[in-house]
Formats: sequence, structure tokens, C-alpha cells
Amino acid sequence: MDEASRTAPTDVTEPTRIDLHDPGAMRAMAHPLRLRLLGRLRVEGPATVGALADAVGESAGTVSYHVQTLAKHGFVIEAPDLARDRRERWWRAAHDMTTWSTAEHLGDPDALAAGAELRRAVLASYHAELLGALEAEAALEPEWLDAADSSDAGAHLTLDEARELVAELAAVREKWYRLGREPREGTRAIRFITHVFPRSAA
Repeated sequence: MDEASRTAPTDVTEPTRIDLHDPGAMRAMAHPLRLRLLGRLRVEGPATVGALADAVGESAGTVSYHVQTLAKHGFVIEAPDLARDRRERWWRAAHDMTTWSTAEHLGDPDALAAGAELRRAVLASYHAELLGALEAEAALEPEWLDAADSSDAGAHLTLDEARELVAELAAVREKWYRLGREPREGTRAIRFITHVFPRSAA
């Protein structure tokens, strides 16, 4: 048994997912600020609009509009159990993860375009996050800087081999996601991002 298996919490529930099929929901999510807000609610937990506004540096009115849009499409829900009075409104992420299938939409130009729009927004957010991590490196402790990694590789694979690679990477992500869903002593937030794609001819 490896170290992660020995130390992983035994009461962790399975992560919940929202599987997108509707182009409207895809386009609603394909907004930089909405992606940040949803990501923050998923990682940091429930929050009020005011707390979210402070965290992302936007006005409460702007954040409220985008939270309402996320709620309209089922990405976030109210958390009335956390409110201290009738005026206070808390929000929580409705799911842990978002999934969708590009292949499913090949026969639907509108859904295919909406999915591409969402993927571009997600990739832009990855890029911004990676550049932010680069800027923050100078303030990291040497041991944490040494534990970070940014790398890539390429290979000539069959279709079945490519599917196996994707499945193995998914298993690795799932293992460490389950272990680190809740903060523990000595931990800090870690981000891991993977991509597998056929290379273009260029």
C-alpha cells in the first residue's frame, strides 16, 4: 500500500460532477470571472457575494450578477443554512467538477462552438494561473519551489494507447484529489493540470 493510500481520509465522498450538454450553460460558464468565482467556491467553500467580491477584486454588484448567472445554469446554489440573518446570502458550488464531451457535439454546430468557447476560456484561465505561479516563485520556500514541476512529453501512440494514457493520468489526478480535498496540517493548495491531444501537422 502506498503512502497516499495509507493517509487518505476514509470518509471522503465521491466527487460530484455536472456533465454539460446545453450550449447555453457552456456559454454561461465561458467567462473568465465566472470561472474564477466557481473555482473559488469549489476550492475555498461557500461564501457571500461580498467575500467573493473582495477575493476577486470586483464590485459586489458585478459579482452578484455573475453568481446569479451561474445559479441559473445550476453551477452554484444558495446556502441558507450559513446565513446569520435574512439579508445575508451565502452561495456554494453545486458540484465538485465540470465535464463535457466534445465528440458528443460533432453533429451539433451550436453546441460544438459553445464547447470550443468554453475550452478557450478554460485554457486562458490555465495560462493566467501558470503565469501567476511563475511570478510568485521568488517568494516560495526553496523546498516548495523544488517540489513544483512544469514539464511535457510527446509520443507516437495508437488510439488505444492514447486512451490508456488518458485513463492513467485521470487515475493519478483522482488519487491526489481525494487525498487533498480538505486542508490538513502542513498542507498548502497545490494545482495540477494535464492535457493529452493529437499534435497538429505544423
